[in-house]
Amino acid sequence: MMNSETGSRQSGVNRRSLVGVSLAALFAALTAAGTFISIPMPFTPVPIVLQNMFALMAGLTLGPLLGGAALGLYLLAGVIGLPVFAGASGGIVHIIGPTGGFLFGYLFSAVLAGLIAGVPQNGAKTPFWRLALAGFAGMLIVYAPGILQLKAALQASWLKALTVGFTPFIAGDVVKTVIAVIAARSLRKSAAKALNG
Repeated sequence: MMNSETGSRQSGVNRRSLVGVSLAALFAALTAAGTFISIPMPFTPVPIVLQNMFALMAGLTLGPLLGGAALGLYLLAGVIGLPVFAGASGGIVHIIGPTGGFLFGYLFSAVLAGLIAGVPQNGAKTPFWRLALAGFAGMLIVYAPGILQLKAALQASWLKALTVGFTPFIAGDVVKTVIAVIAARSLRKSAAKALNG
């Protein structure tokens, strides 16, 4: 027979798991919603999007495990054909196409930012410098697989790949990172309260 202490502990674990899944699903949905703001540019196959900001925010807010789960769910939704990728499109063709590396970069972004920022805890305030470091590291890592796949797909030089896949986005990504860090600073308190009761 299960004693009351064991039952209470199990109930707490089940509640935390349910809240964690719900938060991961919420950030997957936010990342998907970012697809509706997609600005194509004539000189590059890489559009201006908001998905990278929401991917970063997932890791900063939820930590590496739940943030990574959110982006894993987002990628799975896109692979099976739901219109969650840039331009409200979906399908595996986007994963293997010129911009597919950036999609994987979103997952890396959430995990790395979450690792640096840490899991939100009740009563524990994460220093702003740590969130800022996590934010800029998380934003930059998107470009590692993104530029590699873009270069291979276009059979371009490193200079060309950086010119069409990195340089035009620097200023915008700095702004998006600042927004994500400021938002996550407040959202972490709510996430910690929801997860830890």
